[in-house]
Amino acid sequence: MNSLTISPRRRALALLLAALLAAMQLSAQQVAAIAPVPPQGNSVLRPYLAPEAPPIRAANSPRLATLLRGGNLYLTAHDAIALALENNIDLEIARYSPILADWRVTRALAGGALPGVPSGAGQAASFASGQGVLGSQAAAGVSGGGAGGGGAGRSNATVSQVGPVVQTLDPTFQQATTFSHRSNPQSNVTQSLTNNLVSRQRAYSGSFQQGFLTGGSVTVSYTHHFLEENSPTNLLNPSAALNASIMIQHNLLQGFGTAVNGRNIKVARLNRNISDLDFETQVTATVSSVLRAYFKLTADDEDVRAKQDAATAAAEYLRETRERVSAGAAAGLDITAAQSQLATARRDLIISRTTFSQDETQLKNLISRNGVEDPALRDARIITLDKLAVPGEENLPQIRDLVSKALAARTDIRSQTARLETAEVSAIGTRNGLLPVAQVFAITRHSGLAGVRRQVPRAGGFETSDPFFAGGVGTALGQVFRRNYPTEGAGVFFRNVFGNNQAQADYAIDQLQLRQSQLTGAKSRKQVEVDVRNAVIAIEQARARYQAARENRILAAELLEAEQKRLRLGASTPFNVVQQQRDFTIARSGEISAMVAYRNARLALEQSLGSVLQSNGITISEAISGKLEQPAHP
Repeated sequence: MNSLTISPRRRALALLLAALLAAMQLSAQQVAAIAPVPPQGNSVLRPYLAPEAPPIRAANSPRLATLLRGGNLYLTAHDAIALALENNIDLEIARYSPILADWRVTRALAGGALPGVPSGAGQAASFASGQGVLGSQAAAGVSGGGAGGGGAGRSNATVSQVGPVVQTLDPTFQQATTFSHRSNPQSNVTQSLTNNLVSRQRAYSGSFQQGFLTGGSVTVSYTHHFLEENSPTNLLNPSAALNASIMIQHNLLQGFGTAVNGRNIKVARLNRNISDLDFETQVTATVSSVLRAYFKLTADDEDVRAKQDAATAAAEYLRETRERVSAGAAAGLDITAAQSQLATARRDLIISRTTFSQDETQLKNLISRNGVEDPALRDARIITLDKLAVPGEENLPQIRDLVSKALAARTDIRSQTARLETAEVSAIGTRNGLLPVAQVFAITRHSGLAGVRRQVPRAGGFETSDPFFAGGVGTALGQVFRRNYPTEGAGVFFRNVFGNNQAQADYAIDQLQLRQSQLTGAKSRKQVEVDVRNAVIAIEQARARYQAARENRILAAELLEAEQKRLRLGASTPFNVVQQQRDFTIARSGEISAMVAYRNARLALEQSLGSVLQSNGITISEAISGKLEQPAHP
């Protein structure tokens, strides 16, 4: 045989493996991400494109369809957990919280004031001081009719928060361009020599600002004003006036240092960790709810069977009683007692079935995205494959070891500790807010002016501008870079509030709330030991009740069998058999209830230890992705 020939068995195995790999890839593709997709494009445009958030995942995972067979939903406990992690709505809502926390970290890294703070700026119809007739009037402190001074005013909102406002850490560039045409009637024509001063203006301004975590910032700005007027007295017309400046300022007391200015970033990162812990808490709560609902439904199914057996036995007893009455071996009143027993058994069976239906609906709602709205799931009956069982003995560690494990593993305790750390970091701002405001600043500004030289008639001759100003924008820029007209300044700003009552109160309130949180944390850690001890005691009690219920059920079964033998031998009465049948049914239901109570006690212990996910083989990464790697049962 050729060595390259593939046997039919190997070919079939290869095809099966390929199909399985394709199915796994399809399942992975169907579990789409919910995080916003970063925009695509070049680095210049990308920051101004909006991230695209995927639509919500409204469909159930493929696992659910694989478990539906013949109108029944066959579930193990692990299948129920897997379906809940993939489809539960509460978990899907909780998955967005860590993503939101990530974007809040990004927001904090940008620094700046609180979100939504407006600011205003205007430069319409503005001009440089000393430029043209209007600039000369403004420089002299006068204005002609309707001149409007130096342009529109500026208005900025006041930001109020506890602690110093953090610098804007993202580099910021802004640019404004305005074009205007103005007509200004002149009541005094001494300077302009015209009754209507018409000006054509173009104004360009821009600035670049960068803040630092140390509490300072640097601002580089420029302005360019072009002006053309109809005044015959303007020696430079049209003209261009340029200004370029660099300003540095830094906080010295309030708002100084990386600790106070970086507190929002640190808090945002701590909140990101808290969000993960809160999500794990939600996963634990959901898994616990699913396990309770699953084993409650298992118990309901056992109870339905017990009530069905009781109803069947009651119907059989009624038939035998009628035969005995017909044979003259029993009184007619015995038929009434048998009918009453059958009616009671049927009533109990209906109650048990409706309870099963209610608990089945609850479990369906936990493990599916759309609950009973899905026709396939609504009409399906859940068949639980894992049965209730109580181990022969308990092997619990010492209480001291269990408490240590709980303190280290429980997400609510870890989250509370992280929140305390968040409060302590935030307190840095309120403490720094007690200090006065002191800032040091320095500025250097350089100006340039150029234009077309004009000859203006004067008494006895003509007047014109200095040839140094003849030219255009290039001439003005040369003056700026040669520093022909520098302006430099430096100074210190200081502001203090006498009494400082607001800052004192903010800090006191912050510290008192922090102390309350610390006490609450100590109380919670103390409660952990109480929870663990109570859970261990509850397991012991549940085991004892189960053992008693089991023995009671065994004895009730033996008594029922003995009473039935005595009745067939004529040594007993139908009433005694009915009574023993009732006792056996009650004992059987009691045993089922005791098994559920034990299962819930074990689950309560796992919750108090923070080991629910570990006990059920669930990793938090699978819970976050909403996809468990372990396939459904065959």
